[in-house]
Amino acid sequence: MGIYPFFIPFDDSEGTVVRYQGREIIMIGSNNYLGLTTHPKVREAAIEATREFGTSCTGSRFMNGTLALHEELEERLADFIGKEKVLVFSTGYQTNLGVISAIVGRGDVVITDKEDHASIIDGCMLSFGEMKRFRHSEMGDLDRVLGSLPPDVGKIVIVDGVYSMGGDIAPLPDLIALCKKYGARLMVDDAHSMGVLADGRGTSAHFGVTDDVDLITGTFSKSFASIGGFAGGDEQVMHYIQHHARSLIFSASLPAGNVAAVLAALDVIEEDPGYVQQVSELGFDIGQSETPIIPIMIGDDMRTIIFWKALFEEGLFTNPVIPPGVPPNKSLLRTSYMATHTKDQLERALNILDEVGHRLDII
Repeated sequence: MGIYPFFIPFDDSEGTVVRYQGREIIMIGSNNYLGLTTHPKVREAAIEATREFGTSCTGSRFMNGTLALHEELEERLADFIGKEKVLVFSTGYQTNLGVISAIVGRGDVVITDKEDHASIIDGCMLSFGEMKRFRHSEMGDLDRVLGSLPPDVGKIVIVDGVYSMGGDIAPLPDLIALCKKYGARLMVDDAHSMGVLADGRGTSAHFGVTDDVDLITGTFSKSFASIGGFAGGDEQVMHYIQHHARSLIFSASLPAGNVAAVLAALDVIEEDPGYVQQVSELGFDIGQSETPIIPIMIGDDMRTIIFWKALFEEGLFTNPVIPPGVPPNKSLLRTSYMATHTKDQLERALNILDEVGHRLDII
């Protein structure tokens, strides 16, 4: 039907605007929340590091692929998120795969929110433990699941700090209370909250509960304008993960250019809090979302894709999300916004959404 919405090959990108077959399209489907992928300092840092170190480390962190630059980033991030030790992985996906499969063993139980990211689910499946799930952010259901487990079994609850489809924030204080009640550990994936909440320090800092969260993971492919991921926690725990996370040990390490880009992005976030403030003050009525992620709920799969196509033809890029990315009959357009969007771009985006939404009887 000519409306396939995936793997769109852009000609180039300026962050808030992309080009496709000669047309300019406003991008409200990117995870580049702070718009730092085109920041001069970040670009130059990546270029200089590539000139100095080359394009690859040609080995895993475990063997010959660790640079002093990796350890500098780990120390900076540990201080930034408030944990004793951080490990840098080659992707955010590999981070969750490696951490979960390393620490969840036979006889352990891992409990996940039903809207957790696929990397968390896959990490659970690669572990030797048992996985149980609870209804999205429903503490009563989590209480039921935890209460059904033997008191002496090893257990860890894993949630997204900010959920990538709905943009809502996990209720960490309530989660911590239940974990303490039942003797469970807590891991928070802060992929979508780093650079956004609490001066960019994430969900745990947002609630002031960093010391009560056992493990924090995140990615560099959103606010940090690069690729890669990290995990942070107590030094002994991270030392164990460092020697048991297969995705760390058996993958080539992050190239120096990517590491330097993250360091430069971290500089910008720490030195210019205006980036973080601007991305949180766009002025939208966003319902339950308290973040730059704003879903447009449609329901039907085909209506969602047709709506996406009509918006795309009018010059607006969004992300259609259909099952299994969301539950059946819960299809949506995922929109997300950057600190670097101009007022004119946002007004144009809203006008297109309004016009096409009415034309297709979405609104």
